[in-house]
Amino acid sequence: MFKTRPEINGTFGVVTSTHWLATAAGMSILEQGGNAFDAAVATGTSLHVTEPHQNGPGGEMPLVLYSATTDAVKVVCGQGTAPKAATPAKFKELGMSIIPGNGLLPAVVPGSFGAWMLLLAEYGTMSLRDVMTPAITYARDGFFLLDNAATIIRNVEKLFREEWPASAEVWLPGGKVPEPRKLFQRPHLAATFERIVREAESASGNRQGQIEAARRCWYEGFVAETVDKFFRENALLDTTGERHHGLLTGHDMAAWRATVEDPVSYDYENYTVHKAGPWSQGPVFLQQLALLKGFDLRKMGSESAEFVHTVTECAKLAFADRDAYYGDPDFVDVPLQALLSDDYNALRRRLVTDSVSLSLRPGQVDGFHPNIPIRPKGSTAIAMPESLDFNYPRPRQSTEQLATGDTTHFDIIDRFGNMISGTPSGSSLHMAPVVSGLGFGMPARAQMFWLEPDCPGVLVPGKRPRTTLTPTIAMRDGKPYMAFGTPGGDCQDQWALQAFLRHVHFGLDLQQAIDAPTFHTYHLVDSFFPREYDPGHLAIEGRFSEAVLHDLRRRGHRLEIYDDYALGYVTAAAADGGLLKAGASPRDAQCYAAGR
Repeated sequence: MFKTRPEINGTFGVVTSTHWLATAAGMSILEQGGNAFDAAVATGTSLHVTEPHQNGPGGEMPLVLYSATTDAVKVVCGQGTAPKAATPAKFKELGMSIIPGNGLLPAVVPGSFGAWMLLLAEYGTMSLRDVMTPAITYARDGFFLLDNAATIIRNVEKLFREEWPASAEVWLPGGKVPEPRKLFQRPHLAATFERIVREAESASGNRQGQIEAARRCWYEGFVAETVDKFFRENALLDTTGERHHGLLTGHDMAAWRATVEDPVSYDYENYTVHKAGPWSQGPVFLQQLALLKGFDLRKMGSESAEFVHTVTECAKLAFADRDAYYGDPDFVDVPLQALLSDDYNALRRRLVTDSVSLSLRPGQVDGFHPNIPIRPKGSTAIAMPESLDFNYPRPRQSTEQLATGDTTHFDIIDRFGNMISGTPSGSSLHMAPVVSGLGFGMPARAQMFWLEPDCPGVLVPGKRPRTTLTPTIAMRDGKPYMAFGTPGGDCQDQWALQAFLRHVHFGLDLQQAIDAPTFHTYHLVDSFFPREYDPGHLAIEGRFSEAVLHDLRRRGHRLEIYDDYALGYVTAAAADGGLLKAGASPRDAQCYAAGR
């Protein structure tokens, strides 16, 4: 089978990510003697710099890792919580029925930095300066500006010039829209990172003390103080078309800590797949597996209409349950045991027929009453649609559509047997106004909360939004095998699932499985503003044959045909019989795998 690039193979270590510079940063740390967790911090903080349209230092993330020392899979939660002042009553007082998609109001506590420090302290070996140096260097000396990043800056130029002056200072250097494929520097961010390292080294002479001092700089020191002042003193335009102050405070930041949690897991054939809990959308991947294990996927063929239809219809059922039941388990009871049980999925599987379902059909779990707010596609008035434009691929011969997310991804395995999968997100340049003096903004993740009562995702102070971020670790025959994931909002657990199924059932190597034609559905409640529902939708790459497309239309799917390599940015790494392997999506020509 043709593949766009080789599957990387080696024995020393592999790093794969959504940007080649971040992959290089992680690989450099492995070459210096660091482990996968040290490399993860360097890779992730480099992604904060080099993919500013996808994420930033003020964002959030989950990490799923396997530690060879403890022989255990764990989740590091870097998802910040809602501010103390953020309540449904507050938003209704402001005349809102939905939380804005950008600006200051949707900001939650920025969780990424705390998660990096926890990972480095608990699992890493290197110093703060060592792992932060690649990101500082990229920010200070400059990096190649991607076409997508430059396009998005151009799209929101007017917003920056007229309404978000601190963003204009960072993203319109010299008062001009930056040129794509040229050197772009981020001196404000470099100064922030350098100050953190400098203050941490002044505060302590040992590694652990410096890491904790850096965390305090962020959540109790100058970063938190700057955020607090900016949110109090500035009212900025958001998607409502009005200007609002933010709700996030320094006290909110000081009260938050990243945590280490147990994963949610599911056995599928000879694999055990590990995900973050239902504060992420991770379990929806497991629910799809629970449904699909009742079908003979091998017999269907990986590019058949039957395969696409079956996977899509099972996705609809699993995502309906996500929208009906998932939420922060510290605040709501999520019936995961029932949702992943054989009996429940045997009943749900019967709903999959040869024809398309156009209904949103969550399952019924005893003692629970699913409540999903429905906003039909196109029903929401948006004052600033250009500020949400994420330059996602557009269907062939179709009008432009709003984009749905901002995310990056990486996977790393080292020679010691450690592996980690991470999905840094949030704080993207067009959704998060730059906080003056820091060079980046806060995450807009509160847009994933509902304001309607009796929903598991309803806004509550101190609660985590049910995010879309969903890295993965898979065991094979009881041994750590594979780390994988992708950006893509609600598509993450669709695109990554397809790569996994093609690898497991059809024997494709990592790169072949990633390269294979991709599809997804928005027959679900969009996790991002304006939170709308698009029944019957199916996006599909144009490499599928005309016979397959005809069959899918015959079954009732409403197709959007995309270019041949347009959907999905999956990266994956695996450990197989002494070999370390890695692959990366060719789409958008920026993901890259490396190793030796």
